Amino acid sequence: MTFNKICLYFFSFTVLFSACKVEYSFTGTTLDYNVTNTFSVANFFNDSGGGPANMGQLFTEDLKDYFQRNTQLELIQNSGDLQFSGAITGYTISPQATVSSTNANQPDRAGQMRVTIRVEVEFINTKNEEENTKKTFSYFQDYNPSNTTLLEVESELVETIFEGIIQDIFTSTVANW
Repeated sequence: MTFNKICLYFFSFTVLFSACKVEYSFTGTTLDYNVTNTFSVANFFNDSGGGPANMGQLFTEDLKDYFQRNTQLELIQNSGDLQFSGAITGYTISPQATVSSTNANQPDRAGQMRVTIRVEVEFINTKNEEENTKKTFSYFQDYNPSNTTLLEVESELVETIFEGIIQDIFTSTVANW
């Protein structure tokens, strides 16, 4: 009788856990690579009217690189299973903290300046159209204009801002956060 109970428990345990499937990824993706194999990224153009001249090209290449490093998807020229397109729609520089001048003849100045970039992204998932979306992503970085000029730090700021935006795009599209 105990042998039958042990077999019954073992069988139940096996059936219960064989029906469960646990999947995880170190990058947090929810992609099924049996269904989704490719991605494509159309050129993002700088429609903001500001920023470095090559900003659109930099963003496009950084987005491609990020997805190649963090997924098993193959990059193709056009019509990937996952498709990204859009434009850089905003590049603003704004003062964040003013510093009052002690001299009445000198104006107050900005103690911190903020560079903000907005990117509008259209995401198309040809394997699951319910995930298709069009969103605007935004990120910013501050710098201190009293010790540096924008020209000295702009490329570094843009790179850091793009990293933040691309991580947000990644989690919003393939990690479903």
